[in-house]
Amino acid sequence: MSVRTSKIYSRRYVAPMLGILLSVVVSCGLSLANESRPNILFILADDVGSEVLQCYGGESYETPRLDALAKQGIRFNHAYSMSVCHPTRICFFTGQYPFRLGHPEWGSFPKSAESRTIAQVLKSVGYATAIAGKWQLALLGEDPLHAQRLGFDESCLFGWHEGPRYYQPHIRQNGKLRTDVQQRYGPDVYCEFLLDFMNRQGEQPFFAYYSMALCHAVTDDLDAPVPLGPDGRYQTFAEMVAAMDDHVGQLLDDMDRTGLSKNTLVVFFSDNGSPPDNIDGVSEGKLVERPVTSIRNGVVIPGGKTTLLDTATRVPLLIRWPGVVPEGQVSDDLIDVSDFLPTLAELAGAGLPTDVVLDGRSFADRLRGGPQQVREWVFAEHKGRAFVKDRRWKLYNDGQVFDLKKDPGELNPLAVQELSGPALIAVQHLADEMSALHTAGLERL
Repeated sequence: MSVRTSKIYSRRYVAPMLGILLSVVVSCGLSLANESRPNILFILADDVGSEVLQCYGGESYETPRLDALAKQGIRFNHAYSMSVCHPTRICFFTGQYPFRLGHPEWGSFPKSAESRTIAQVLKSVGYATAIAGKWQLALLGEDPLHAQRLGFDESCLFGWHEGPRYYQPHIRQNGKLRTDVQQRYGPDVYCEFLLDFMNRQGEQPFFAYYSMALCHAVTDDLDAPVPLGPDGRYQTFAEMVAAMDDHVGQLLDDMDRTGLSKNTLVVFFSDNGSPPDNIDGVSEGKLVERPVTSIRNGVVIPGGKTTLLDTATRVPLLIRWPGVVPEGQVSDDLIDVSDFLPTLAELAGAGLPTDVVLDGRSFADRLRGGPQQVREWVFAEHKGRAFVKDRRWKLYNDGQVFDLKKDPGELNPLAVQELSGPALIAVQHLADEMSALHTAGLERL
């Protein structure tokens, strides 16, 4: 248990020429080794907007470990999720937008896609797979081995809708309820599990998926409030941000210590933007909610989760791959949550699912030092509303258009008739893409 978390609940010619040649050979060999079937640690934060991280201009919280991660690889400025957690996970697992799967009900996963998840794709080429933290794709009390059926060899998951995720956590490991964690802080358990998994794999490549509980508020859908923390309350959003940063640091430190970092691709992403409120405590048997606001570059930003504003869907994306991805890069590539499945599949040398339409596009070449990606738009949907957007223009399925450069808060919708020149061309292109999505079934939203 980390110090911070425990308080909460817890680094003459021939010889020289031969030397140069040997150096080149060794260098190339290391590069080829690094580019060959990397281990993958995918960290999915919960309810964390880009304004939270200092490396994105955030001023309200300290995130030194995530900022260091950004400096060690690529920080993407235009990465997008869905606006809430479940659709993001559906899209991440399948490489498809939720509407293509009939817009799965909350807390469910389509049986037709169980054999072609991102975990199944990587497992098919010899990857060991594990997940820790949040599941939310089934009730584990009713289907305790659901994660295994979707391709995970090992799992350590809190019971969504069944018990706490933080204090006195309700955790099932490989389907069985753990009885030794009642005095533990949930995120410590999830992190400990993944560290053990990664360190046991030897020469076998692994896919470790850390579906973080942090920084989501405590469970609010049980008959009684979940247990309070040792201070007689729940964590504030700021405290959860600190814990999140600390746990990412624990994973990275251990990989550095054991040498796993040399050939491990680390991805940090978020399932949606920050929440509008956080549950800080209990008063007279009722949960107490307080607004979540953050400051980025001098601007106060309320949590945008559940909306389709950029504060809900434009999220942090940091990627490190020592020896392959040059350090200190900042990218304006458009990245869509559906892109992870084809990207990780390509890096692992795996084939893609057949007989289905994948919305994701691989950006593996970009990670290998290639040119900027060609994706021209991203997509998100929520409760009957959807958008397609490029870096500046945003078009909703109800026809509303916004110029995000001039109107980032989307206060002044524009009519297509008001546009001309490059603006009209850009929006018309988005309209064509939206029309294609409608043809593909978007109307089922």
